[in-house]
Parts: sequence; structure tokens; C-alpha cells
Amino acid sequence: MLLIGCINNNPEKVNLNQLTRVDVQVVKTDESYGETVMITDKETVDNLKKLFKKVKWEPNIEPKMAKKEDVKATLFFEYDNNMPERLFEYWIWFNQENNTVTIISNNEKEGYGTLDKNNAETLKNILLK
Repeated sequence: MLLIGCINNNPEKVNLNQLTRVDVQVVKTDESYGETVMITDKETVDNLKKLFKKVKWEPNIEPKMAKKEDVKATLFFEYDNNMPERLFEYWIWFNQENNTVTIISNNEKEGYGTLDKNNAETLKNILLK
């Protein structure tokens, strides 16, 4: 009998197929975080996977943002059933001028990312509902 398995030995590399949950905190007008909203339903998590796959990442850029983010999202990835989930944080700005999204990730392999106008509206609707 031959048994073959696959484990992601590099948990610093995000595998969106292993995304299981997203926690969202909206930034209030006083720049504090609102209550955490957990997104766990499969359909919404699948939609978020598709959107994050479309983000154009530039890992070697360290941007300075003029204002605090609009949303902080924590993405939970399950790489192995016997190990704790791996978390990555994303600070997200919804750009009113051009209807795009700017994202900064705490994963150094991603860094700074942008999402185009077509996908930005969908992301905004999911995270701010």
C-alpha cells in the first residue's frame, strides 16, 4: 500500500485554498477598531479566496499611508489538522478617488497589494456588510 500526502512546509507562503475563516474589524471614525465579525460560511470564504487571488502583490515596497486603514482583516489558514491555524493580517483601504483597494499584508512575501475597480466593490460589499 502506498500512501502519499501533501503538507505545505512553507507556512509563510499563503495558500488561499487553505483559507478557513476571515475576521473583520472596521475602523471607526475615532480610529479605534469596531467589534470583530467572523466570516466562516463556505460561500463567502470561497468568494474571498477568489478576490485575494486577484490581488497584485509587490513584496518589496513599504508604503506610507496618509490615513488609518478602513478595515483590518485576519485570514486563518489551516495547513495541517494537527497544527494550529496560521494567521495573516491585512490592512485594507478603499480608495474613493479611483474605486480601487490598497492592501498591506504582514506576510513579507506579499507586502503591498492592489485590487482593481471591478473586484474592489465586491470586496468592500463582503467586508463592510
